[in-house]
Amino acid sequence: MFFDALAPSSALQLVQFADVDAFRPAEQLEDARSIPLDVANFAAARAVVNLPGCRIIVARSFARILETTYRAPGGMVILPMTDDLRASSSGIDLDSRIFIALRGNHHCHFVEHQTNYHALIMFSPALRDRGWFDRADALWVRIADPAAHLHARQLVLDILRTASVNPHMFEAREVAAHLQEGLLLAFDDLFQIDPMSARSAPSAGARSTKLVQQIDDYVAAYPTSPIYTANLADEFGVSVRTLSGAVAKVRGMSLHQYIRLKRLWATRTQLLRTSGASVATCARAQGFHHLGEFASAYRATFHEAPSDTLARGRQTGFPAS
Repeated sequence: MFFDALAPSSALQLVQFADVDAFRPAEQLEDARSIPLDVANFAAARAVVNLPGCRIIVARSFARILETTYRAPGGMVILPMTDDLRASSSGIDLDSRIFIALRGNHHCHFVEHQTNYHALIMFSPALRDRGWFDRADALWVRIADPAAHLHARQLVLDILRTASVNPHMFEAREVAAHLQEGLLLAFDDLFQIDPMSARSAPSAGARSTKLVQQIDDYVAAYPTSPIYTANLADEFGVSVRTLSGAVAKVRGMSLHQYIRLKRLWATRTQLLRTSGASVATCARAQGFHHLGEFASAYRATFHEAPSDTLARGRQTGFPAS
């Protein structure tokens, strides 16, 4: 289903396996061993995209017993990609509501009762710690918030489609970083960082307010610059988790939602100030690469189309409010 709409490109590695003997060499490279449960109907495939700080692998598996060792020094997430996943691990039933998060080295056993579609997102150890993994060697099976789960799944698919259709976008590090940032923000929501985790500190409220003010000041000072949460955290000397908690506490929304809102405002500023750039150029400069979704979000926020804002800016020539 996913793979039929994809074509390999310079940014997307796409491999399909017609029989288990062709699949075995690729599996052995990953220290995994499968016993197929339905050889006659075997089919497997995988699509791979690399971003600056993570690798995305979307796989179509098959009915099997799987023994594998995951090595993820920077952390890894296994995310169901359909609503009908069915598997088990150590006697525990797994379905599409869950996701698996792990860090370090883990030897795992699974039984997949059918063809499943799942994504493995492997994070580089160099990626800024966002508070997802509390211990160096740990594995969790968690029930995901449905909306956060669906959003993360859709972003993974969007990245694969973009890599298939527009591989040149991945050659520009800034564009690839924008795509990755959106994915990281989606995983912030998936991990459901507790915005009240710093309640015990008496001055937590004041610190949270100050951090949000610093975000606002930063965006005001650099209205058309890309916004990356890890860079903001570095700028303010805090963790991404602390930054996320501050925004949730003070603004009543997730860091993902707030950064998206800030990006919309930054795009509006650019539309009003530009003399020759197009809507697409301004939107992409702020990390909006799916222009239909951008236009919809823009209209919902500002009650006008981005093209209307652009035309008004050119007519009046005033600086953005």
